[in-house]
This record gives sequence, C-alpha cells and structure tokens, in this order.
Amino acid sequence: MSRSFVELERLAYAYPDGTQALADISLRAHQGESVAIVGANGAGKSTLLLHLNGYLRPQQGRVRIGDLSLTKESLPAVRRLVGMVFQDPDDQLFMPTVAEDVAFGPLNQGLPVAEVERRVNDALQRVGALALRERPPYRLSGGEKRAVAIATVLAMEPAMLVLDEPSSNLDPGARRRLIRLLAGFEQTTFIATHDLDLALDLCSRTVVLREGRIVADGPTAEIFVDAALLAASGLEPPLRMQGCPLCGQAAIETT
Repeated sequence: MSRSFVELERLAYAYPDGTQALADISLRAHQGESVAIVGANGAGKSTLLLHLNGYLRPQQGRVRIGDLSLTKESLPAVRRLVGMVFQDPDDQLFMPTVAEDVAFGPLNQGLPVAEVERRVNDALQRVGALALRERPPYRLSGGEKRAVAIATVLAMEPAMLVLDEPSSNLDPGARRRLIRLLAGFEQTTFIATHDLDLALDLCSRTVVLREGRIVADGPTAEIFVDAALLAASGLEPPLRMQGCPLCGQAAIETT
C-alpha cells in the first residue's frame, strides 16, 4: 500500500478550560481521497480540522502532512500545503475587494504580480465568481461569500483542502452549486459537516466522531445505513436515505 498523504497518530487536545476535545485520534488518508468528518455539536470536528493546517498543534500525538511532521518550524510549509475554508466566510474576507482578498495569499508568498493576477482570475473562474472581482465582500450574498472564500484558498494552489461546514446557511441553489464545485476537486479533501446528504454526494469515506473519539471510519454508504451508530452519535441518516414520513415509501437506495 502506498504511503498515506495525511497521518494523525494518537492525537489528543484539551482546551484551557479542561474540555477534552480530542482523545487518541489516529487516521490516515491517501492523496486525492475525500473524507467526511461527522458528529454532533461538540464532537470535536472543528478541533480536528484545525490540527490539519496547524492552527492548533497537538498536545499529544503527531500530525504529518505529506513529508512534513507538524512542528513550529514546519508550520509555514504545512500551511502552503493545506488550504482551509472556515465555517464563516467573514472570517476569511477582509480586504476592500474580492480580487484583493483572493490575491492576499499569493502576494504574501512573494509571487510575481503577473502570476498573482493569473491565480486570482483562475481561482475566481473556477468557483464561478469572476464577475465579482471588483465587488466589496460585504456586498455579496452568503453563497457568493462562500465561493470567494474557497477561491482565496484555491489561489494558493494547495495540495489539500479542509472545509468546515461548507454548506451552512446556504440556500438550496447555492448549496447545489457548492456541491458541483467541490465534486471537481482533485486535491485530498477533508469536510466537516452536519449535512450528511452533502457528505454522501462528495465523500467516499466518512469518519464519525463522538466525544472527541473516532467511533467509526469506513465507506460513507455503509456508515450512513447504520441507524444505531448514527443515533448514538447524535445524527440521522441523509434525507434521501430516509423513508417518507407521510406515504411510507422506502428510502432511496444508494450504491
């Protein structure tokens, strides 16, 4: 078996108030794999994601991304490999215009202006937001902000994408556009989400967290038909796998 691109080994983390957010987390992911991280509120999903690009560093255990073990010294290199999209796009968009937001990362990498401009246009084109180039972020809709936040990460050309609740607060149309966009990614991708239908669409593998521990890790379709596991983890099956409560029609089968 080829060497994994991501490796977490016995990762543990507690917040200053003593809350044990993660305990004994071990998992591996291969290059190009798309992994959903699911669980109830407080299960540790966001804390886990924040370790993948070094916003948090392990108190116990080890994180490796590519050939780099996460340390204070390797942190800049790790962040060049891993692009993170936060749950709230307003945490990422702070420049006067969309184009300046998308250019911010490449400029800080010291890239030539012409290369930065190319990356800005390519990233915005990829998320369908090129027409928003000169718009101020505060004038964008929620779906537009989400697309631009993803573009700010794509402009860095990372090897891995980490997304925290990417479909939250999106209307149905914006959610469909987001799924189409994410389905085109070839990078290794971790998605923390309560939206199990989105996970079913995008991720071949799902990791279930409960109280900071991994309680299941396997093919998404198999995880989501385990009603007892989902219930014990504060989750429900994806809507399209549930029977109709009015007519009693069986759930749609997945393959």
